[in-house]
Amino acid sequence: MLSFSFLFLFIFFINSAKVGKTSLIMSLVGEEFPEAVPLRAEEITIPADVTPEKVPTHIVDYSETEQSEEVLREEIVKANVVCVVYDVTQEETIDKIRTKWIPLVNGGAEKGSKIPIILVGNKSDLRSGSSMETILPIMNQFSEIETCVECSAKNLKNISELFYYAQKAVLHPTAPLYDPEDKQLKPQCVRALSRIFSISDQDNDRILSDAELNNFQKSCFGNPLAPQALEDVKTVVWKNTSDGVQDNGLTLNGFLFLNTLFIQRGRHETTWTILRKFGYDDTLELTDDYLYPQLRVPVGCTTELNHLGYQFLQRLFEKYDEDKDSALSPAELRNLFCVFPYMPWSESVYSSVHTTEENYISQHGYLCQWTLSAYLDVHRCLEYLGYLGYPILMEQDSQTSAVTVTREKVLDLEKGQTQRSVFLCKVIGPRGTGKTAFLQAFLGRSLATVSLPEVDVETEFLKAADAACDVACLMYDVSDPDSFNYCASIYKQHYMDRGVPCVVVGSKVDLPEVKQHHGMSPAEFCYKHRLPAPLRFSTLHTNSNMHIYTKLVWAAMYPYVLCLSLTHSHTRYNWLRGILYAPISPDNGTANEFILISLCLIHLQRNDNQPSKKN
Repeated sequence: MLSFSFLFLFIFFINSAKVGKTSLIMSLVGEEFPEAVPLRAEEITIPADVTPEKVPTHIVDYSETEQSEEVLREEIVKANVVCVVYDVTQEETIDKIRTKWIPLVNGGAEKGSKIPIILVGNKSDLRSGSSMETILPIMNQFSEIETCVECSAKNLKNISELFYYAQKAVLHPTAPLYDPEDKQLKPQCVRALSRIFSISDQDNDRILSDAELNNFQKSCFGNPLAPQALEDVKTVVWKNTSDGVQDNGLTLNGFLFLNTLFIQRGRHETTWTILRKFGYDDTLELTDDYLYPQLRVPVGCTTELNHLGYQFLQRLFEKYDEDKDSALSPAELRNLFCVFPYMPWSESVYSSVHTTEENYISQHGYLCQWTLSAYLDVHRCLEYLGYLGYPILMEQDSQTSAVTVTREKVLDLEKGQTQRSVFLCKVIGPRGTGKTAFLQAFLGRSLATVSLPEVDVETEFLKAADAACDVACLMYDVSDPDSFNYCASIYKQHYMDRGVPCVVVGSKVDLPEVKQHHGMSPAEFCYKHRLPAPLRFSTLHTNSNMHIYTKLVWAAMYPYVLCLSLTHSHTRYNWLRGILYAPISPDNGTANEFILISLCLIHLQRNDNQPSKKN
């Protein structure tokens, strides 16, 4: 995956007259030494298909005789790389590299933003020895110098290599990766390579085994390493580091050393190929194309994880569940998300999913949280999967292959069946009704183990967007005579004429029931509006509450069925999932308070004569 910030590569040649830079350009283009050489070569664009890196390349020559210093500065600003040409037979042209040309190119530039420079020693056919002994101190003094190439325009020696290194200096730059003064990788590069190591360490033993190294090599370069080449790599690391090889595998320090060695030996393209495969751009940030692949979700459609998504997430869970207790401790969860620049799940996740007695996130709760993420914010979910390396490990073009976009809900209604497996239920009622207890009972908890805030909102501020769902659970308190008024008002305002199935639930049925002040009883209201009879909920009878959740799922799946006569014995749940949503309170009122809760209900299995299936 290559990511370049320019449409073509701009190479600019400079130095004093008579060093042969124009001859070099013309020898490259004509593939022969020109008999007549002008003062300055015309600007040339080389097509992408004839360049080593498949990037169109624009070459510009500069002539002190024909052009002003103002033009020179304008061309330098446009350049991606500058080739400073000197005559290997003339010491004064070498001296000008330090005293004139490099200060002119990068004199005012900050460290890290300097234009890369290639030193080009021309006329090597006229000198028996090399000029490198004189050039090396200059290269050590100026970190922006990528390399030095000695060549000859007359006999075409190293001409193609010169332009290869010029392209390489831009497409595979040293500056973002390596600090030549400190002789070590830069922190941003270390962070990127550490993420890559963590993703590639598929068994989480902090070592890249031979199998993992070969998978890594195949992902980045297309082919695994030969057995002897693999051993040679580990031998080099072992000889040069104290902890680079352990248990016959490569540690993180060994992996970092290996990439440092590539760069020091001029093989920047190796490290850049690795970085770009894992989604990084020239500034060592993950690209938007990688993190946010395009996914079109039409109105009325929803998004769900598919078998590839769940397969990847299941492998990830098993990788980081180090004690194999089918749960993720806080430390294990942090390790799982170590490849992120931030912690994606807040502490509220422990109140939103199923947890163990130790308050660790269970495997069941972990998968449900991902299910909810894909449903409520698929683009954020795709971002998360990108950080975790889904495209690389699953050998897919992007994270979108982990997600299914369901068909429009209106088509489900027309056909009388649904292909969806995730549904949204909103539990609505006045403050103090017991909605939080209802949700926590859904997760098998009592309120003694969790504290969740409620938010005050006036009835008229329940917007249509806030009311949108697959099924509405309207909850009232049987011991509060004014409680049902709220449910009736919400039903008439948002659901009566919109085809959204509603289930009325009376809470706190363990308390004495009182007559509601509404014009008719809840049962009469439901009968009049062709709703199923009110259901009864109590936190003291948790086992008898499951039929309520069953009917909510049934109503969401089959909204055209008006009478929900399903009994608890007909269905069984594999996964049930809930999360609290609290809308912000407006400043101008606090009456008729409510909290909005979304329940993600998935994988309902029927226990009748039909084959088991996921709905």
